[in-house]
Amino acid sequence: MRRTVFNEDHEAFRETLRAFIEAEVVPVYDEWFAEGIVPREFYYKLAELGLFGITVPEEYGGAGLETHKFEAVQYEETARAGVTFGGSGVHVLLALPYIKMLATEEQKQRYLPKFVSGEEMWAIAMTEPGTGSDLAGMKTTAKLSEDGTHYVLNGAKTFITGGVHADRVIVCARTSPPTAEDRRYGISLFAVDTKSEGYAVGRKLDKLGLRTSDTAELSFADVKVPVEDLLGEENQGFYYLGKNLPSERWGIAYGAYAQAKAAIRFTKQYVQERTVFGKPVAHFQNTKFELAACQAEVDAAEAVADRALEALDAGELTPAEAASAKLFCTEVAHRVIDRCLQLHGGYGYMNEYPIARLYADNRVNRIYGGTSEIMKTIIAKDMGL
Repeated sequence: MRRTVFNEDHEAFRETLRAFIEAEVVPVYDEWFAEGIVPREFYYKLAELGLFGITVPEEYGGAGLETHKFEAVQYEETARAGVTFGGSGVHVLLALPYIKMLATEEQKQRYLPKFVSGEEMWAIAMTEPGTGSDLAGMKTTAKLSEDGTHYVLNGAKTFITGGVHADRVIVCARTSPPTAEDRRYGISLFAVDTKSEGYAVGRKLDKLGLRTSDTAELSFADVKVPVEDLLGEENQGFYYLGKNLPSERWGIAYGAYAQAKAAIRFTKQYVQERTVFGKPVAHFQNTKFELAACQAEVDAAEAVADRALEALDAGELTPAEAASAKLFCTEVAHRVIDRCLQLHGGYGYMNEYPIARLYADNRVNRIYGGTSEIMKTIIAKDMGL
């Protein structure tokens, strides 16, 4: 089936990105994987390629393109090569929408040029130890000083992707207690400078997958945050978080679909080269049937992912539609990658093979951004159930 989601500009970008990955990432990726982190200087290369400024308005140094299609190409090309760009996805997909949506003109002038150049890498800190997906239960506090010039931030966060390299972090904290009617009230968002006194990066967490993406624990001990770094209105943070969830879930859905597509590519090549009982593995009927079934599922996931992309670009992707796309694409990727690993036999369990890394990387897709169970709850509620 012919895809219509991309045009000539997107395909030209794909060629450039593919060449960049082959030259700058593939030769050193094993080193990054072993070290569990991407070098900080690599992000300057991504900035030079223009990846951080695609949707940033031109007056702040960006290209001013209101589309997620270049991000979609990036998902496909990194998956195709069996690599990741570390925590840079959080910088663009998660942090940038909050800056564009909430920042004042003065804040945009301060934040965005450095964002585009890679001088300041951003992350977002929501999850806390012991609260998990229950963001309304967060304990981190930000109290306004008596003179009204700054907030005093105290608390801790965990599972913060990009947290090791981050120069600024959007921290979610309580500025007021919840009300009896709404326990989500009272949360605010702050663009915290990681060089601030009392700000500390704890452990770089040892994850099952996404090994090159730095994920950290953060702590705040009387961190002074200038009032000029409050994003949006005080106490409205939970509402802001909810507005950006559809785009986050689209990104996870698209990334999962791209991983499943890449898994078939890796497996097709492997079974054509691997010989068993004197024949290539690809010659056995079971291999053909398994890969054919996988291809059919990926075709369906591609259609769902592309439809969600078009809706997102049009500003029409609803929370329920985003949840449906995430649920479907991540569950498809789980099944396809598992079956592709099986076709690799014992070699599929070895990290030197891309399928093993894909298997580990893919598992978190059904957890972060809202678990599959949460997605089902959202969809059922939208159905009136």
